[in-house]
Order: sequence, then C-alpha cells, then structure tokens
Amino acid sequence: MPRKGLMDMWWKVGLVLVMCWGLTSSEAREEHYNSSSRTSMFRAPLDFGFVPSVVYETHAYYEPGPIGVLFHMVHAFLYVVQPNPFPKDLIVKMVQQNMGGIKGDDYKKPENVVLLLQAIYYELGFIVLTVLGVLFVLFMPIVGLCFCVCRCCENCGGEMHQRQKKNGDCLRGFYMATLIATSVFLAAGVTVAYAANQNITSQIKSTRRLVNTNIRDLKSFANYTPAQIDYLAAQYTTAKNKVLSDLDNIGTLLGGQIHNQLEREVVPALDNALRMTAAMREAKESLESVTTSLETLQEGTGRLQNSLQSERASLSNTLNDPACSNGDVTHTCVTIRGTLSQLALSANFNGLPEVEAPLANLDAVLETDLSNIVQKGYSSFNDTPRLVREQTKDIVSEVKGLLDRSCGEIIGFTKMFPVEPALENFTKFLTESQKNIEAYYPQIDQLDFYRWIGCVVICCMVVLILTFNFLGLLCGSCGYDKNATPTTRGCLSNTGGNLLMASVGFSFIFSWVLMGVVVTTFVVGGNIEKLVCEPLANRQIFKIIDTPYMVHPAKKNFLPGMLFQDPNIDLTMGSMYRDCYENNGLYSALQLETKFNFNKFLNATVYNLELAKIFNSVNVDLQGMLLLEQEGKDNLIDFANTGIGEIDYQVYLTEVNKGVTVVDLLSYANELEAQADQLPRGALENALKGHASSIRQIHKDQVVPMEQAMGTLSQSIKLLQKTSRELPIKVTNVLNAIEAAEYLISNNVSHVVKQETEKFIKNIMGYFSQYTEWVKHSLATEVAQCKPISNIVDSLEIVACSFIVDSVNTFWFGLGGCCVLLIPSIIMSVKLAKFYRRMDTEDVYDDSMDVVVSGYHSEPLYGINNPVMCSYPSYDTMRWYPRASAPPRQPDW
Repeated sequence: MPRKGLMDMWWKVGLVLVMCWGLTSSEAREEHYNSSSRTSMFRAPLDFGFVPSVVYETHAYYEPGPIGVLFHMVHAFLYVVQPNPFPKDLIVKMVQQNMGGIKGDDYKKPENVVLLLQAIYYELGFIVLTVLGVLFVLFMPIVGLCFCVCRCCENCGGEMHQRQKKNGDCLRGFYMATLIATSVFLAAGVTVAYAANQNITSQIKSTRRLVNTNIRDLKSFANYTPAQIDYLAAQYTTAKNKVLSDLDNIGTLLGGQIHNQLEREVVPALDNALRMTAAMREAKESLESVTTSLETLQEGTGRLQNSLQSERASLSNTLNDPACSNGDVTHTCVTIRGTLSQLALSANFNGLPEVEAPLANLDAVLETDLSNIVQKGYSSFNDTPRLVREQTKDIVSEVKGLLDRSCGEIIGFTKMFPVEPALENFTKFLTESQKNIEAYYPQIDQLDFYRWIGCVVICCMVVLILTFNFLGLLCGSCGYDKNATPTTRGCLSNTGGNLLMASVGFSFIFSWVLMGVVVTTFVVGGNIEKLVCEPLANRQIFKIIDTPYMVHPAKKNFLPGMLFQDPNIDLTMGSMYRDCYENNGLYSALQLETKFNFNKFLNATVYNLELAKIFNSVNVDLQGMLLLEQEGKDNLIDFANTGIGEIDYQVYLTEVNKGVTVVDLLSYANELEAQADQLPRGALENALKGHASSIRQIHKDQVVPMEQAMGTLSQSIKLLQKTSRELPIKVTNVLNAIEAAEYLISNNVSHVVKQETEKFIKNIMGYFSQYTEWVKHSLATEVAQCKPISNIVDSLEIVACSFIVDSVNTFWFGLGGCCVLLIPSIIMSVKLAKFYRRMDTEDVYDDSMDVVVSGYHSEPLYGINNPVMCSYPSYDTMRWYPRASAPPRQPDW
C-alpha cells in the first residue's frame, strides 16, 4: 500500500510539472531559428544562466569486495548449469497464452505442451541437479540406516577384527591424506557458506543507507522542482527585455538596415556629385593657371626677343672685325655668321586665345556651394533611422503593451496549478513513508537474526562433523603405534577411531538435512538469479514488461495506459528507465509532448497572430527624402555649360610644344665658345667668348622662367582638355544616378522596408525561439531530473540481487559442496577408523606352517600344554584371546 501511494503521488507531480512546461516551450523554435540565421549580424545569443541544479546522494553502485570472487564462481557454476539465453519469447508466450489461467484440460493443448517442453528444456540443468539432490535427501537416511544395521550385524566393517595386509601402512596413509584433503575442502565450503551468511547480515544494514539516500533524493527532487520551474518562467523576462531593447533601438536596427540596403544606390550617387565640386575647383585652378602662365609667357616673349636681337647685332659687329679676314679665321667667322639667324624666338604666345570667359562662367558656377547642397543630401539620407523611429513609435508602444500582457498571462498561468502544495504533500508522504519503513527495522533485524542463527546452526552441523574428523585424525595419528597389534592399540588411537566413526554417524544424520536446504535454496536462488537478476542487470526484463499487450490484453503499452489512459503512446518502462538513468528530465522520460499540446498556449502568448499583425503593419515612408536640391542640379548643368569645352586646346599645345627659342641657347653658347677656342689668341677670341657668356646669361634669366611657365601651361591645358572631354558624360551620369536613387526612395522603398522589417521581426521572434528552445532543453535534461527513479530500480536490484540473492546462492554453493564431500568423508572415515580402533580379534602368522591363525587364547592355556594342541599340529582358528594382551607365543611357533 505505501508503494502504491508513492507511485500515485509521483505521477501526479510529474503531470503538474509537464503542464507547467507549457508556459515557455514551443515546437516552432527550430523553424524560427533557421529562418532568422541570416540576421545573426545583430542578434546575439541570449544568456539565460543555469537552472538551479540538485545533486542526488544515492550512488546506485555496489562493489562486493573480496566476496565478489565467490559471487563470480557461483555465476560461472550457474552458467554451466543453465547456459541458455534469457527466454524472453518463451515467457511472453506463456504469459499471453495463459493470461486467464489454465482451466480444465487446457494443459493438454498442443501449444501448452510445446511451451511446457521448452520450459523443461530451459530448466533442464536445474531439474537434473534438483533430482540428484532429492535422491540424496531420500537415500542418504536409508543408506545410513542400512549401514548402521549392517554394522550391528558385524558386517560392512562392523566386526572388531582387522585383517592384516602387507600394504596396510600405505592404505592407512592414503586414507588419512584423502580424509584430510576432504576435510579441508569441507572447511572451505562451510567457510564460504558462513561468509555468505554473514554478508547478508552486514548488507541488510547497508540497505538502510540506500533507503535513506533514495528518500532524501526524492525529497530533493520535490523541493528543487518548484524553484526550477520558477526559474524557467522568470527567464522569460530575459527574452522580453532583449526584445524591448531592440524595439527601443528600432531606429538603429531597422532603420540602419534600411539605410544599408539603400546606400548601395544612394551613397555612390552623392559621392559622385560631391566629386563634381572638386572637379569644379580643379577646373578653376587650371583656368587661373592658364591665365597666369599665358601672361608670364607673353611678357617674357617681348623681353627675350629684344635681348636676342641686341645679342645678334652685337655678335654680327664682332664678326665684321678685320681679324676675321685672315686666312684660317675667315672660315670660322663665316660659319658663326651663318648661325646668327638661330638666335630668334620659336613660339608665339601673343596669338593664343583668352580663357577669361570660361573662367568667369566657372566663377559664377562656384558661387553656388554645391558641396553644402550634397551634404544636405547626406544628412537627409542618414536621417533614415530617426524617420523609422518616429514613424514606428506607435507600433513599438503596442508591441510593448502586448509583451507586458503576455508576461502577465504567463505569470497567471503558473499560479493556476497548485505545484507547491502538491509537492509539499509529496514531501510529507515521503517523510511518513520513511518513518513507516524505519518502524520495520527492528522486525527486520530480528528476522535476520533468526535467519542468521538458523544458517549458523546449519553450518555448525558441518563444523561438528569436521571437528570429529580433525579430532579423530589428530588422536589417531598421535596415538597410533605401528608396533602395536590391532588388539593392543592404545587408548588415544582407539579414541581417534571412535571419533571418526562419530563423524560418520553425524554425517548420515545431518547430510540429508543439509542437502534439503541446499536443494531448496538452489532451486529458488538459482532461478531468481537467471530469470530475474541477470535480465534486470542487462535490462532485458524491460523487454518483457514492454512487450505489447503483455500486462493487459487490451492495452498495447501498459505504462501510458495507466498514466494517460492512452496505451497507444510509444512510452515504455525501458525508455523511461534509460532517460532517468541518464538523469534527464521527467518530461523527456514520460514523453509528455505526445499528450499535451503546448503550441496553443505559446501561439497565444509568444507567437500570436496579434503580434504578427502589428509587425506586418510597419510602414516606413521615405518619400520626403531629398538627396539633391534643384539648385544643385542646375549648378551641375551650369558647370557643364561654362565653355571649357569650347577652348582650342590644340593651339595651346602646338605653341607649348615648339619651345622658347629656335636653338637651345646653352648649346649655341657652348658651340660658339668651342669655335672661339680654335682662333688665335687675341681680341677676337675674347670677344666671341664674351658673346657666349652673354647668351648663357640670357638663357638663365629669361628662357628658364619661360620654360617653367610653359610646363605649367601645358599641364593645365591637358587637365582642362581631359576635364572638358569627360565633363558632359560625368554630369549626365551624376544627374541620372541622383534621379535613380530618388526614384528608388520614392517608389521602391516599400519593398526594401518590407524585406528588412521581416528580418527584424524574425530577429525579434528569434529571441523567443531561443528562450523556448532553452526551456525545452532544460525541461528535457535539467528540470525535474528523474535520476531518483532509476536509482530506486538500481537500489532494488542491488538489495535483492547483490545483497540477498548472490549471498544465498553463495551459501548453497558452499553448503552443497560440503554435502557432496560428506560422501568421500564417510568412506575415508570408516576405512581409516579400522586402523585406529582397538580390535577384538586380529590375524597372527604361523612361521613353521606359514598359515595365519586368528582367535582368542584363554588364560588357562598360558604355559600349559594343551593335549589337543600337543597332539595335533593344527590350531583352532576360533579360539579367543584376551583383548588387552597379545596372544601368548607358544614354544613351537
């Protein structure tokens, strides 16, 4: 009755725990998790902490210690007796076919006969040994009685006469050694039996520890479960706060994602527009550089032309010197005069067109700050998160209200079930059960004491036999005198023989009793070991219990049929034990997800249609966003129409490429100086070298600055030429990109908003999915861990099988060995007693006639000539001699 009440209360608590699971779990977790994996860039895993854990005290493991060797020996013996595998199918068939009981001649049915034969075949080893044991029990008293009667009739070794043999000493030694060995094995067997008996007593005391720890574990289970459930419910706040945090930052999260999606079109367009402002400034700088360089070149051209004309005239006058008319000098002067025309300008910068008009137009364009206008476009576009936050303010408020309401519903749902009162009653029940169990401890101890006394008495029977054996061996061996004849053996030797015969008598008296105990415990303990303990150890017994329709013919699975009145649920004792053995939660062990539908409650709280409807109503309007004002667009068009493209860049490049002078003045001066060196020393040579020096000075002071100005002019012209060639296309592309971006914002932004909103919603729902998945995992593995259930099963196995059955089997194993060894002990004791006991008659040898004479001599014949004996050489073989003395030796012997 207490066990039944305990189980009922246990299942009630389990059902309450499972209903509380509906607060926070959902089967939609996996779908939401997979669909929201793309949004992991802004959703971090939530940290729900650790469920309050409980450490159970019971360690359902038993290590027998040294006696375990004996247990293994017994198991090996039983395997030899019964090597067949566990007959699962046979047991199932026998139970199912005879579930209603055997009536009338049902046992004669063929199927029952076949099952009976199969059972006999399985139990053949036990049957054979049992039959042998029963025969031992039946025949041992009969044999002992017959042996006793036979000896009383001076047969079967009962006559007090020992025939002397030549190998008598060898026989005595053999009998003594065999009896000693047999007695040693008997002592070992009784020691094994006593050890097993003592082990039962000591392990029964250990059973109290297992009972106490199992009850404390059940109490811990009941005490910790409410706190674990409250912790699961409280962690809904973690997911809720994270959702609220994301809603508070919806501008950054949702608006930022919308901004990121649009910036691929918008930002490049604005960047190109911003780069056009740099192009305007570069064009202006180039035009200003052209104007400056052109003015420098025009001024330098006039000065250089005057300097070259003056130098040419002066050089011509020097060449008209009379010294040039001398023979060899004339040729040199003529050569120099022929190069005077090279001292002239090459480029003419005075005829180049002016760029004042394009420069003026560009100054007018730059009066408009296009950079500021573009920055306004950037600011307007970057203001997307604020727009989203402002436009979704009402929606966020509605979602917050809905989440608060859902949280209130969850809290209210947890208060609907009296979990704590139920568990409190369960704890009280455990306390009362423990008190009731402890009340039986004195009775158990008393019964165990009686059992212990009975087993000790049984062992003492064997010990008594052993005592007579060893005392007989001791007295006989110590008192034996090989020089003494059988009729003159000493008292100590005779006592040893009598003790051995007493051992034989007690062996006949006790052996059948001992064998009866052995057979009974062997049949019961051996079958329990093979049919219960071994299948329980390898969990095959659960396969029998979990066989469909095994327990009840109308219920496929009895466990769900008993708990949920639904036997079709695939819940078995084996699966439940495995889950509890792995310390999983009660929800997982009972597979309660097949009975209770939690999706309805979860959809009404977390994944409800109202929440989805609110999120689906999110609509962000960005049509008021202006990327580039009309003033900026007109400014770009004006830039393209400044006239930069109408400048004749080729004329500039033609003049720039001509060079400043016709000939390189430095080369000309060097050549002039080289020709002067060929002339004779004098005034003409010095004058020509002076002209070379003047030309170098002109190059340094006037040509070099003009060449620098020409380089600057060439660079500016090329830059302007490139700009003017690409400007129309660039402006057109910028305007088109701006128009396309504004069209996207005005007309197609709804698609982007919808897409990013769906991602945001999945992200929000992903937090709840993480929570429900965590709750599901926690309920399956951490909440209401049912290890105490498997511990109870394992503890029952340890107590019943390891403590009791193994010890009982070891007891009969040792005692059975003693019973078998009693047979050779009886034989050897009877044989050996002949060599120790004092005989009434003995054999004597006649040396002259080489005959053996047996018999008594009477006292009157001592020293008196017997007429018969004197007359005849033969002797009466039936003549009597005194017991305590040797027969007198006759003179003629």
